[in-house]
Amino acid sequence: MDEKLHFKPFGLSALALAVIGWGGLYLVITMTLPFVWARWGFFALLLMALAGTALPLVYYLHQRFPTTPPADANVIVRQAMWVGVYGATIAWLQLGRLVTLYVILGLAAGLIAAEYFIRIREKANRRPPVIQDDNSS
Repeated sequence: MDEKLHFKPFGLSALALAVIGWGGLYLVITMTLPFVWARWGFFALLLMALAGTALPLVYYLHQRFPTTPPADANVIVRQAMWVGVYGATIAWLQLGRLVTLYVILGLAAGLIAAEYFIRIREKANRRPPVIQDDNSS
């Protein structure tokens, strides 16, 4: 993709995710009891809120530090979603008092490694060789 990505689609998506996520979190935290569905809603809304908040930052970082080949829209959205997954997972682990510095750093390293390998796979331009048959009869 040679054309430059514009911020408008990302901005609208980020605004929608952030407003729904943070507004829903406010409602879940202030108006519900911590039953099962409220907790699931909390984690889903937290993921949306963090991803919506991170989306403009990830877009800016890709504009500021371009890569070869340039990142597509799906890469920017996926990396913002990783931020939401990371935050929701840390919050979920906090329920069981399982969060330590090593868990925080290990989870971050694992998600960064996963994204790194996904980007390597996307950048690979290997095509299987085409074998021409000389016998045309």
